[in-house]
Amino acid sequence: MAKRIVVIGASGQLGVELCAELKARGYEVAAFGRAQLDVTQRETVERVIAQVDPWAVFNAAAYNMVDVAEREPLAALDANGLAVRNLAMACRQNDARLIHFSTDYVFDGRAGRPYTESDAVHPLGAYAVSKLAGELYAQAYLDTALVVRTSGVFGVGAMRTARGNFPELMLRLAREGKPIRVVEDHVASPTYAPALASRSIDMLERNLAGVFHVGGGEAISWFDYARLIFAKADVSADLQPTNEREYRTDARRPKFSALDNARMRECGIAPMPALADAVVSYLASRA
Repeated sequence: MAKRIVVIGASGQLGVELCAELKARGYEVAAFGRAQLDVTQRETVERVIAQVDPWAVFNAAAYNMVDVAEREPLAALDANGLAVRNLAMACRQNDARLIHFSTDYVFDGRAGRPYTESDAVHPLGAYAVSKLAGELYAQAYLDTALVVRTSGVFGVGAMRTARGNFPELMLRLAREGKPIRVVEDHVASPTYAPALASRSIDMLERNLAGVFHVGGGEAISWFDYARLIFAKADVSADLQPTNEREYRTDARRPKFSALDNARMRECGIAPMPALADAVVSYLASRA
């Protein structure tokens, strides 16, 4: 009998890839989007997890409106922190593994290099604090929780969502023929959703626990990332560099939040694809 796995946030760009990869590996998947399961409701979460009785739960749901979170920090904390507590408690009651996805924003970006799992965290705003709370809740209630930090996720599932992702935003602005200004002084490690999904499942199957970084494997500025997207899409665009001083946002963001996948390498998990290759695969999939 196939093992049952619950995917929370199944309609998002990571959740779509998790469901597809899990089914391809022969698992029985119970997929829940926001409309099917409100993870902020503890009793509902406990009832659903008990009914499904899964081997593992992947939590790909998140409140990720970074700037809006500064105006509604409680909503961010509820979705990104307390909801993870609900899932962790339900998993503990049903002896299920929890795989929770977190963010590079738990760091302040001042190290000036890719962050490893051993680096100290220092969130800079309400969104980042809420995501760190989720990490702590997962590990407080479960000895075997797997926390996966990632960065700038992009996958074709975003084409069916209202917010989209960075490649979709760039391609839309290029079609509109408008000047496109992108920050050149903020660096991340954009991560291809199918690769993130497969590596996360690999770690579950190897019974790994603790905090792992699964970033795109390459530190790159958002400006250079945009330039790469246009080059691989063979699209002409009026792309112009800007910086944090010129482009102010409500929330503070880490200026260098790329991730070093140190533990993943140490545990023999396959490395992430090069960003250029991932962008080519993304463009082919969306076509």
